[in-house]
Amino acid sequence: QVQLAESGGGLAHTGESLRLSCTASGRSRVTYFMGWFRRRPGEDREFVAAVSWSGQNTVYSDSAKGRFSISKDAGENTMSLEMNNLRAEDTAVYYCAAGPGGNNYVSDSRLQYNSWGRGAQVTVSS
Repeated sequence: QVQLAESGGGLAHTGESLRLSCTASGRSRVTYFMGWFRRRPGEDREFVAAVSWSGQNTVYSDSAKGRFSISKDAGENTMSLEMNNLRAEDTAVYYCAAGPGGNNYVSDSRLQYNSWGRGAQVTVSS
């Protein structure tokens, strides 16, 4: 496992943009894929987007496609999520997550992630 720390998020109006970042620390010489999940009020945690260790492979939820962009530099331990054209339904606590995997592996399955951040609030008002 690694330690994860989120930053960014906050308050935005519909149609605006926000950025989330996540930095991993703790274990070196280990490759892992990283992702974002979110928990909307009254709902279970759901997948948003993920990126491979190399940064070359990404996967998005249907809700995030075309609006959100996840990025990570190869071999670096920081990833970002650029959220554009925000909607009220994007309001949630966003969690950074990481799981062990090869250089180009990426997953949207919550079960494959073994490290989690504490979460960052994103609130979108109309």
